Amino acid sequence: MTTESPNLPAGFPAMSIAEAHRRMTAPGSMLEVEEREIRGAPIKVWKNAPPTLAEVFAMSQFFADRTFLVNDDERVTFDAHRRAVASFAARLTADGIRKGDRVAIIMRNLPEWSVVFWAAALTGAIVTPLNAWWTGPELEYGLKDSGTKIVIADAERWERLREHADDCRDLEKVYVGRSTEQDIADPRVHKLEEVIGSPNTWAAIAQVDLPNVALAADDDAAIFYTSGTTGKPKGAVITHRNIISNVFNALAAQTRAFLRRGETPPQPNPLAAQKAVLISVPFFHATGCFAIMVPALLAGMKLVMMRRWNVDRALEIIERERITTAGGVPTIAWQIIEHPRFDDFDLSSLESIAYGGAPSAPELVRRLKERFPKLQPGQGWGMTETSATATSNTGEDYERKPSSCGVPSPTGEVRIVGADGADVPVGEVGELWYRGPIVARGYWNNPQATAETFVDGWVKTGDLARVDEEGFVYIVDRAKDMLIRGGENIYCVEVENALYDHPAVMDAAVVGIPHRILGEEPAAVVHLKDGAAASEEELRHFVAQKLAAFKVPVKILFLSETLPRNANGKILKEDLKKLFAGQ
Repeated sequence: MTTESPNLPAGFPAMSIAEAHRRMTAPGSMLEVEEREIRGAPIKVWKNAPPTLAEVFAMSQFFADRTFLVNDDERVTFDAHRRAVASFAARLTADGIRKGDRVAIIMRNLPEWSVVFWAAALTGAIVTPLNAWWTGPELEYGLKDSGTKIVIADAERWERLREHADDCRDLEKVYVGRSTEQDIADPRVHKLEEVIGSPNTWAAIAQVDLPNVALAADDDAAIFYTSGTTGKPKGAVITHRNIISNVFNALAAQTRAFLRRGETPPQPNPLAAQKAVLISVPFFHATGCFAIMVPALLAGMKLVMMRRWNVDRALEIIERERITTAGGVPTIAWQIIEHPRFDDFDLSSLESIAYGGAPSAPELVRRLKERFPKLQPGQGWGMTETSATATSNTGEDYERKPSSCGVPSPTGEVRIVGADGADVPVGEVGELWYRGPIVARGYWNNPQATAETFVDGWVKTGDLARVDEEGFVYIVDRAKDMLIRGGENIYCVEVENALYDHPAVMDAAVVGIPHRILGEEPAAVVHLKDGAAASEEELRHFVAQKLAAFKVPVKILFLSETLPRNANGKILKEDLKKLFAGQ
């Protein structure tokens, strides 16, 4: 049963989800919806969304004098960014890049990342960002699988890739940014700075015309590789419509929050004070690119980068840059609100902290509201195959239902499917299926995996979930992470949430360890908050007060640092299982 939050306004909600969606999508509105057939399936789409990334990029000219990208002492205006994009797009065209060619980006978050993405997209290339954490052999796999023609890398990533480049048969040219002379000894390799210079010089680049390439909404725009936690990574093929629909999903979630509380949503105002986003996830992740970078350019926001996440540094940046939006994964939110020097910083500019990519404790939203009474917290659910966020839970709805990842947008649909392929009743657990204009068209050069995962416009997510009577989705677990102990199902997320409820726990994950008779049993790995203390016995007793005895972890290990994650924010449970080897 849901507990009503004391912070909710009287009479909330003022209208149902269905009524809010009906009003925001009324004919003539910016968020009007129509149905189109896409790849043989009837899909609800945003009628007034820009058709391609070319139209989205053109809108950035309205913010020419504003700061767009900040990276340490590098500050780039929208106009300077546009000049660099046009210049590099011209070079790619001269290099022979044509519509449909793959151009790979292999670098950490840098201003150059955005330039390369937009330049390649505007030439009609399929932008293929590869995981900057990958090893040389993994990068080789991504380049071979995608058939990449040109690579743009930073010096560190090129050093990993160098000895594998000769085995990438389609690779013709490499641009290396922030490089040394040694980095460019290979005749195929060129300095990126020789084309566009360094970020603080982009404002001086001569204006050149942007490419004039015929693009359509359902053309391929990008290949984003899955995290590969179960086998080889698969390249999800993302279209222009997928990316832009994700931006409109976010607008719809914000609009719904206003309507649900009985307020009139504000109209877009390009003259309003600039918003600022602190990005703490990689651009090569669907969230970093589609849910942060693209919307930031479209809305004229300032995008502030960090070389790596550090909460002390983050608090300084929030104060200095007047950050309005932060987030990433739930651990980041916890580190901000639990920081011992929280009160030493002016964090009053923060308007929103949102996160996803991992389960979050229901207590987190309460703690956020205690620290930031006017804050709009939010969480969501999505995957690479849904081009980032598919369901959103924001504002008062998140306070009211903190365990839910929210509801789909007016263009999204969800099904909860049982083992027999039929939809299960409200409240029962099954596999979550999702359909909408954000669903990828399939996997690159992998028809078997595509046929197994994508069915009539639906993506079979592999997540176990339930939906309540209002349509709110609750992720119960990844199907592969569910444990079966002596015939009893144990959903890891349920146990993890129980651990998160303990005031000393910062980070928690539950894994299965083998048992000779029962098959497997639950075990947990936790990281405690700074200055907090808790014993294994205490935590096991705490969970036992909330869950059935068979769900209580039989063993709990403590790590001195936050749990290991991949670049997408997912906890590396296979690594955690190894900690229990021999126990």
